[in-house]
Amino acid sequence: MRNTKFPIRYLIVILTFLCTCVCYIERVGFSIAYTIAADDAGVSQSSKGTILSTFYYGYAFSQVPGGWAAQKIGGRRILLFSFVIWSLTCALCPLDPNRVMALVIARLLVGVAQGFIFPSIHTVLAQWVPPHERSRSLSLTTSGMYLGAALGMLFLPTLVKFKGPQSVFLAESALGGLWSLLWLRFASDPPRSDHPKATAAGFGEYLLPIRDYQKLNAEIITTQIPWRKIFLSLPVWAILVNNFTFHYTLYVLMNWLPTYFELGLKFSLQEMGSSKMMPYLNMFVFSNIGGIIADHMVTKRILSVTNTRKVLNTVGFLVSAVSLMLLPLFRTSEGVILCSSVALGFLALGRAGFAVNHMDIAPRYAGIVMGVSNTAGTLAGIVGVELTGQLLEAAKTKNSDLSSPDSWRAVFLIPGLLCIASSVIFLLFSTGERIFD
Repeated sequence: MRNTKFPIRYLIVILTFLCTCVCYIERVGFSIAYTIAADDAGVSQSSKGTILSTFYYGYAFSQVPGGWAAQKIGGRRILLFSFVIWSLTCALCPLDPNRVMALVIARLLVGVAQGFIFPSIHTVLAQWVPPHERSRSLSLTTSGMYLGAALGMLFLPTLVKFKGPQSVFLAESALGGLWSLLWLRFASDPPRSDHPKATAAGFGEYLLPIRDYQKLNAEIITTQIPWRKIFLSLPVWAILVNNFTFHYTLYVLMNWLPTYFELGLKFSLQEMGSSKMMPYLNMFVFSNIGGIIADHMVTKRILSVTNTRKVLNTVGFLVSAVSLMLLPLFRTSEGVILCSSVALGFLALGRAGFAVNHMDIAPRYAGIVMGVSNTAGTLAGIVGVELTGQLLEAAKTKNSDLSSPDSWRAVFLIPGLLCIASSVIFLLFSTGERIFD
């Protein structure tokens, strides 16, 4: 690849960072706007859980198809298509808790569209980013999720207060449209590489959509996706289990922290100021720290790729587990912000373990493996968000309200135990070696 003052691959990484940022502004935005509208309308906690989890049904459905489409058509094109679809849906959907069917259809459609995004991103990054830059590039890209969540928590409650819940949808769709224009203008497929080292390293020409490069040899053209090997691989299952746990924890906190502050601690989100964004801002910082540490360890040969992934994953998940289990003991907003910030920050640090591992073991099929893995993560959203609603509804029946710490103990204990179990599985079965040619 040609050397320039600002390599194109850096621009691609920045755009994918903005992509994940906008996506999570949308997700947090719906949680905030719907929670406020639903509470005002007297919607039950279990019904709230059902609506909040609807997104993840659509999201789960499109993960593997998204990886396949990115592999065959190209991550660049699929990414643009998905953004246009979910942005239009947000612009046209009415936010009325009493129009349940309209909300269900809209959230399913947004989930399906956004389900194509992360497999496409992994395909794009595997094409553009050389192995020694993958940890920090993917960490920067995924840290956009947490910055987006932080910005959403900071600004959107105020927007709801002054302009109403529907204004959140309009703001999100405008951001999605703006990003689509930037991607259309600046994104491109990587140039063909004739350097053997590029191909051997796992990026370059042979990762691009086949129809765009007719001169590839017959062996590459006829290569089939090794579905059986993917689904029987223990390292893939190690990634899958940790992805499930990561997203179970993240989605439960993302969707139910607003309710915890409002009903569990009796604090108004609008009056909490900038402190409510700290858990997600901490994720943004720690995600990038993890990527920098991982690349430094690999580049300087301090640890092997395998051991680097295992160390960061284990430290991140175990610290997060302890913080989650301690969280319901805190009864002040400061204590909850501190504890949830540590939990989510170290969880993000762990992404330098399992999340980058897709491109370690299968650079050619990174989008496919990510689609399979993220399906598990999305199932965590379905299970975790809806289960939490049922747990809280049962606790409300027992305790008459949700202000008691006992009402929330199981909500945070479950992801804590999952973090411990997942870290053990990753220690036992993961690898940093390339296992798919």
